[in-house]
Parts: sequence; C-alpha cells; structure tokens
Amino acid sequence: MQRTIQFTLNGHPVSAQVGNHQNLVEVLQGQGLFGARESCAQGLCGCCTVIVDGKAVSGCLTLAPLIDGADVRTIEEAQGEGGLDAVQQAFIETGAFQCGFCTPGFVLMTRQLLDAHPNPSEEDIRHYLSGNLCRCATYPEVIKAVRLAAKLRKKAGKD
Repeated sequence: MQRTIQFTLNGHPVSAQVGNHQNLVEVLQGQGLFGARESCAQGLCGCCTVIVDGKAVSGCLTLAPLIDGADVRTIEEAQGEGGLDAVQQAFIETGAFQCGFCTPGFVLMTRQLLDAHPNPSEEDIRHYLSGNLCRCATYPEVIKAVRLAAKLRKKAGKD
C-alpha cells in the first residue's frame, strides 16, 4: 500500500510516495540523499543516523509513514553557508575517519552531544557516541575530534 507523506527535509518542504514497509533511509535515498547509510539494519551501528524533530534516530528502523509532518535533518544539511562547521573541520583536522562510511552518523551525534554538553568529558563522549560503530577503528581520533570541535565552537562563540 502506497501513501503520500509530507515533511520538512533539511529546511525544505517535500512530499514522497512511500509504502508502509519502507524505512527512512529508503525515503532519503529516493530524495537523492545518501549520507545516511543502512549497514546493520538493526539500529546498532549509527551509520543511518538522522535527526527527526530534534532527536537522533536510526533511519533503518524508522518507518517512513511515521515521518509524515516531521522535521528531518540529515548530514547533507550540515555544511554551513561559510563552509565546514566546527565538527566537520575537527573531524578533518584529526583524521577521525578512514573509509568515511560511519562519519555522517558520528558528525550528527557529535553535534547533538556538543549542543547538550558544550564541554564534555571523555566519559561523556564515549557514552554519547557508544551507539556509533567504526569498522576502521578510528575511535581515538573521534574523541580528539569531539574535543577539538568543542574548542572550535567555543572560539566561534557557538557555546
């Protein structure tokens, strides 16, 4: 069964024809957005992280009909008007990625972490990002990136 849903995607109103069985990642890919990637299909790896109504969700587990009327934000919205934001810049400067498959989820979760805790401890970082897995094992660099992003945000007056 197909239905039409309407939602806000990265600040723009969109509509999509979806089946009851489709997940959010499939809908985003239908919109030409491939930053959220389905990897485990169980909500365990964080590769499909998307922000829905201000909260991080697993796009592989979120059924498409449930986003009708929602505000959906993806990694594709992340770049600011002036270029990279502090989190993206920090991930680049610290080399907090290798293959890049998991990076969008880590970037979105790092933003949420720093919005909630502008100066997180290492324990805070590890706890908050525990739902994101990196097969390349860049975890030490990710922690460095979060710390650097916090400093860059503070310097820019974000926090």
